[in-house]
Amino acid sequence: MANPWANELEKNGIVILHDLLAAEQLQGMQVAFNGRLRRMRWNNFDGYEKTERFRHMVEDVLTLDQGFVDAAVDPCIVRALRGYLGDSFALVEAKGWKSLPTRRDFHGWHGDAWYDQKQVGDRIPREVKLGIYLTDVKSGGFVYVKGTHGRQHPKPLSRDEVSAIPRERLVDVTGPAGMAFLFDTSGFHRQSTPILEPRQAVFFAYHDPALPLQQEDVEYNRYHPLQLNAAFLGNLTEEDQRILGFGNKANYQPGYQRPPRHAYYQAFLGGCYDAKLFLGEYQKRVAAKFKRLARLGG
Repeated sequence: MANPWANELEKNGIVILHDLLAAEQLQGMQVAFNGRLRRMRWNNFDGYEKTERFRHMVEDVLTLDQGFVDAAVDPCIVRALRGYLGDSFALVEAKGWKSLPTRRDFHGWHGDAWYDQKQVGDRIPREVKLGIYLTDVKSGGFVYVKGTHGRQHPKPLSRDEVSAIPRERLVDVTGPAGMAFLFDTSGFHRQSTPILEPRQAVFFAYHDPALPLQQEDVEYNRYHPLQLNAAFLGNLTEEDQRILGFGNKANYQPGYQRPPRHAYYQAFLGGCYDAKLFLGEYQKRVAAKFKRLARLGG
């Protein structure tokens, strides 16, 4: 393995990348990402999704700005991934979060579960994520336990296992906006606490899309084909197109419908919005009637 970043992944499971993004690239990504964080996604305007108390999730960041696409297929990143994952990897997920300030420990130590462990047997498939900070991170940063990758199927750690982790093996990733890092997701990691200021970060996941997914992710359609913006795809090489999944239907589910998690609450909000539209329409009719009466009276 001649690539130094791939070598570092092989040895420690994580590598910190300085100066991956140009200043103009980072600025465009920040502006576009912040635009999605202004409000929750709903009806005819886009925004963030909220699936837990302390994080706002922004899906499909490749649709937001050219900088996200360029980072995902950056030649240096691609060379490192090819050296570590082989030639069949692809980008399978691209999303980010705004983590809210809290002292609560809501995101414990874990390895990322994504493949069907029964089907792969004792083999531990490799997955790498590229993380990029969009804000300065002084607290609540990403933390990784060096050397824990590729040793076990992904799982959450118990308190006893956490207490046994040697401090010298922890890599605490803090730094300015634009800091990036690659890590093997089978290694134990977490977002640290406390989070003293809001943290914005995006994560790109790469693995072989032919590998069998765990049933939970199949049902959620988590690794669906990427959402892309045609305006950002003008200068892609054939290899870039392959990495982004052009023509790959391995995880495409025709006519997929995600089961609603809060059906009654969503129906209630939809009814309230219908009532608001009806009331607005009624007010316009009443106002128009009064105008006609005023003209007749005059």
